[in-house]
Amino acid sequence: MIEIFNSSIGKKLIMSITGLFLMVFLLVHLTVNLMLLVGDGETFNHAAHFMATNPAIKIMEPILAAGFIFHIFYATYITLKNRRTRPIGYSQTSGNGVSTWSSKNMYILGGMISIFLVIHLANFFWKMRFGEMPTITYDGVVMDDAYSLVAGLFMEYWWYDLLYVVGAIFLGLHLSHGFWAAFQTIGWNGTKWLKRLEVVAYIFAIVIAVGFSIIPLYFLIFK
Repeated sequence: MIEIFNSSIGKKLIMSITGLFLMVFLLVHLTVNLMLLVGDGETFNHAAHFMATNPAIKIMEPILAAGFIFHIFYATYITLKNRRTRPIGYSQTSGNGVSTWSSKNMYILGGMISIFLVIHLANFFWKMRFGEMPTITYDGVVMDDAYSLVAGLFMEYWWYDLLYVVGAIFLGLHLSHGFWAAFQTIGWNGTKWLKRLEVVAYIFAIVIAVGFSIIPLYFLIFK
């Protein structure tokens, strides 16, 4: 069994599974973040409070985050290990013989996303979990005013808005190849399925990139 995961196919499988964890994490994160655009912050604050206090979410969140972190470190490991040999991993080649810029530069894109992620976590997650947060009360329930933190940063620092958009674009490019390649690795590699997955991959990548981009642009332009 260990030999399987030391093989090229095994490494692709690990990258694919952890990549799927990443996609689930992104969908949940985007859904919550889009609530920033609804109302005056109450909807987002309720959503953020729910994510921080619901037992099921509290169990799933670290699991998804662990899958995301492992995906980054394992990609770094196999890339550095095989840099002097042939490329290994679904991030390097296209199974249908079509090579794109994204497929050739998955690790570079991933590295840029990781840099943005560190900045993002420092500005939001760390402050929400370990910093001093302003509070607000809704119907007698006291909760963190996460909306003020997020909206304040987007409205005060225009350069962070642009950085956020660039990070979203890098993420979309990364997913445009990683999405269908992950499913291909786990067995959905027939000609019919591959064509469909490529289309779904581009749609998914656009939704994620545009979804995350419109949030800072909304605060930059309309607030």
